[in-house]
Amino acid sequence: MTTTDLPGTTTDAAGAVDRDRPLLHVRPPRGWLNDPNGVARVDGTYHVFFQHNPDRHEHDAITWGHASSPDLLRWTDEPVALRPRPGEADAAGCWTGCLVDDDGVPTAVYSGVADRSGASSVVLARSDRTLRRWTPEPLVAVGMPAEDELEHPVTDVRDPFLFVHDGRRYAIQGAGRRGGVAQVLLYDAADLTAWRLLGPLLTAEDPVAAAHAPADIWECPNLVRVDGRWVLVLSLWALPEASSTVDGEGLLTGVTALVGDLVHDGDGLRFAAVAGSAIDAGPTFYAPQLLVEEDRTLLWGWAWEHGRTPEQLQEAGWAGVLTSPRELRVVGDRVDTVLAAELVGLRRGRIDASAPVREPAFEILGRGAARLLLVGAGEEDVVLDIPDGDWRLLVDGSLVELFPEDPATRPVTTRAYPGGSGAWVVDGDVDAQAWALGLPED
Repeated sequence: MTTTDLPGTTTDAAGAVDRDRPLLHVRPPRGWLNDPNGVARVDGTYHVFFQHNPDRHEHDAITWGHASSPDLLRWTDEPVALRPRPGEADAAGCWTGCLVDDDGVPTAVYSGVADRSGASSVVLARSDRTLRRWTPEPLVAVGMPAEDELEHPVTDVRDPFLFVHDGRRYAIQGAGRRGGVAQVLLYDAADLTAWRLLGPLLTAEDPVAAAHAPADIWECPNLVRVDGRWVLVLSLWALPEASSTVDGEGLLTGVTALVGDLVHDGDGLRFAAVAGSAIDAGPTFYAPQLLVEEDRTLLWGWAWEHGRTPEQLQEAGWAGVLTSPRELRVVGDRVDTVLAAELVGLRRGRIDASAPVREPAFEILGRGAARLLLVGAGEEDVVLDIPDGDWRLLVDGSLVELFPEDPATRPVTTRAYPGGSGAWVVDGDVDAQAWALGLPED
C-alpha cells in the first residue's frame, strides 16, 4: 500500500517485481496483517487500523497498524499505533477492537493479551485527532468473566465493539469455548474505563443463530443499525478436536450477518434474530469491521493468503490484505454488500477484456456466465466460476473480489498469484467493459 501511481509495482530485496502484492488496498509494505480494527472517520479523514506484525509474515507480537485516506482511494501508511507493553495487560499482543469518540477524545478499545494463554482483558488507549500519538490507560476496563457469571461458561472472550441504544452506551464481545455455546456478551459501558457484565446478548441456542452462525466461538461481533434494522455481524470460529487440526488451532469458517431486533431484558438487552445470511461466499474473507456514517455503513474485511506454501510466504515477507471498502445494505431480511461508490475513481484507461490481462490491477463489468483463469508457463488454473447475469470483478495483485448483481448470489473474495508471468483470462461468452485501475492523477 503506497501512494505511488499505478500502473506500478513493488520489488523484493533482490529487485524482482512482486506482482502478487495488492497495491490499491490497505496492506503495509512488509509483515503480517489480519483483522481490520478501529475503522473511523475523524475530521474528514478515514482511518483504518489492523492487526499487524511489522517484523515478520507470521501472527505474533501483534500491534495495531494504521493507514489513512482522504477519499477511500489514496491510502497512506501511518506509524504503528499500538504496541505490546512488557508487564502490562497487552504484553503478548494488542488484539482486535474498535475506535470510539469518548467526549471528544478518540479512544481505542481493544483486547489486550498478557501471555500465551490467550486470556484477554479490555484495554483502552487515548489519542489526539491525528490518531498518531497514543496514551494507554493504566487499568483494564473489564477482564475475563468468572465461571459463575454465565449460564454457559466460556474460555475465550475478545474483540470489543461499542454501540448506543436508547441513549445508553453498551459494549459487546465475542465468546465461546471448544464444544460449548457460542455467545455475544453484553456490558454496560457508560463508564468506558469500568464495564459491567450484563449477560449474553445472544447465544447459539437461538434457533436462527444456530442455523446461520454455527461455531464454537463467535469472533469480531459488530452491532449496527442499517436501513432501520439491527444487524449483528459474527465471524465464525470452529474448534474441532485438537487432534484434527494442526497444533489444535481453530478453523475460520465464514462470516454471518443476522438481522433482528433489540429488546429489553431486565437491566440489559437481548438480540432477537429473525434472519441470517453469509456476507461473502469466498474462501478468504473474515473478521470484518463496520463504520457507521450518516448516509451509509462501510465494511472492511481481512483476506488471508490462500494456496501459498510457507516457503513462498517467507520469500514474499508479507501476508494478508484488507478488502475493498464495501457498503452494507439491508433488503427485506437479507444483508447485501456492494463496493463503495468512490471506487469508480480508480478507473484509468480502457483495456481489452477479451485478451489476456497483465495489468497489476483492473476491473471488469460483465454480463454472462464465465470462468476467471490464471494462465502462465503452460499451466491454467480456474480462479473462480462467475455465474450468469451482471457482475463486477476487481483484481489487485493477488486479491480477487467478485460482486454479482443478483442479490441472491453472495460476493466472493479469493486469492490467486500471477507471479512474474501469469495473465488473467475471462473464459466465456461475455459482454464486458474493462479498465486498468490506478490512483487518481491529480
